[in-house]
Amino acid sequence: MPVPKTRVKAVNDRQVNPKGRHVLYWMTAARRTAYNYGLERAVDMCRQLNKPLVVLEALRVDYPHASERLHAFILQGMADNLAAFKERGVRYHPYVERSKGEGKGLLQALAAEACLVVTDQFPAFFMPRMVAAAGVKLAVRLEAVDSCGLLPMCAGGRDYSTAQSFRRILQRLLPVHLAEPPQADPLAGGLPGKSRLAGKITQRWPAATPALLAASPQALAALPLDHEVAPSPIPGGPRAAGERLERFVEDCRLRYAEGCRHPDAHATSGLSPYLHFGHISPHQIFAAMAEAEEWSPDRLGSGAQGRREGWWGMSPGAESFLDQVVTWRELGYNFCKYRPDYDQYASLPPWAIETMAKHAEDERSYVYGRELLRQAQTHDTLWNAAQRQLLRQGVIQGYLRMLWGKNILAWSSSPKLALAAMLALNDRYALDGRDPNSISGIFWVLGRFDHPWPERPVFGKVRYMTSANTRRKLQLRGYLERFNGKGEA
Repeated sequence: MPVPKTRVKAVNDRQVNPKGRHVLYWMTAARRTAYNYGLERAVDMCRQLNKPLVVLEALRVDYPHASERLHAFILQGMADNLAAFKERGVRYHPYVERSKGEGKGLLQALAAEACLVVTDQFPAFFMPRMVAAAGVKLAVRLEAVDSCGLLPMCAGGRDYSTAQSFRRILQRLLPVHLAEPPQADPLAGGLPGKSRLAGKITQRWPAATPALLAASPQALAALPLDHEVAPSPIPGGPRAAGERLERFVEDCRLRYAEGCRHPDAHATSGLSPYLHFGHISPHQIFAAMAEAEEWSPDRLGSGAQGRREGWWGMSPGAESFLDQVVTWRELGYNFCKYRPDYDQYASLPPWAIETMAKHAEDERSYVYGRELLRQAQTHDTLWNAAQRQLLRQGVIQGYLRMLWGKNILAWSSSPKLALAAMLALNDRYALDGRDPNSISGIFWVLGRFDHPWPERPVFGKVRYMTSANTRRKLQLRGYLERFNGKGEA
């Protein structure tokens, strides 16, 4: 089956050039070879036009918050992709800038010899502007393909204010779209011809060296990056993502509903960084869950009441996990697509803005500036532990991430300063920072996708959380020992 039309968007009004030498897939957001509608679309066009495929995966050095941590994670994925494409005989060009602007002109040079260019859709960060600018510059057709979620982003039609309202849309529309999954292996069956790149292109923009693709300390040190943010011990790439998914499905799936809240239970999936960088597809995750649950579409619930449990027809752990990876994640993507102001304070619900303004002058028990927060130098040992996990690993355990944000709100002299601090820390250190899902989590702290609660000082009617209550609810001893501040932050 061809890629569904709802997932393919023409970025410009140029025509396909049948005399081109190849079809170019510009891999930007779906950085993987499996379950990838964009790659699948490029392969389809190769076969229609009887042309070979060229894949460009490029990495700038001047993207916002560029650091050794983010670069290493992406580079590890590029190494996986190099091996995968080499095995299939596909010409893959992994390009890594060594200085700002060095890669300028590479896409246009490759597109000049292409029949058309296919790339990925992503609704946040600088990606929409980058793809739109490319559409203006290229003399050939540019298509952007949506591989972001189980539901095509255009299907929602508008933004939604609550998870329940979005769940109703999912439950009404998903059955049709679940019947149109991407191919697990879009390269199966081979491709026509063999592609070559002009020597002038490879000389001016050479492929990344093995040392760079290995993210060696020496190679990273030579790049103009944020060297204070060290690589995470969590490995990047589609191979590591697949291994983590397999472990989660086998070991944690059935206890996710209860265990995901408890840091010491180790029941979370750990897939968020891989989803953010496109190293794994939500369709691959869903396929693995469905296989483990021996699931078939006839187990889907009838109607679209927006219920959080029972609609999928899977075990409680699987249902709870799918509510996170489908409902909540895709709700965030939907919001970013339909709200250009998704990362602005003014995009919060009016009731939240009103109640926080009412309590803006309330006395705070503690007030911390951004640097003390960054260094995990607060009075709260649990919050400090969560911040140290962010500094060391680039992640925070899911429930504690919500608490992390709520305490920043409580300890900031204004909610706008709290938002700025959360975004700055998350975007710089988190592997999944800059992602619609993690942006949703930060804005949830301030009331997005939530409802008014009983009024309190500082928070007003925004949901209230404290470390004291969290300590009573969760299993934390091991977590606090691991991130107790005795090691290097």
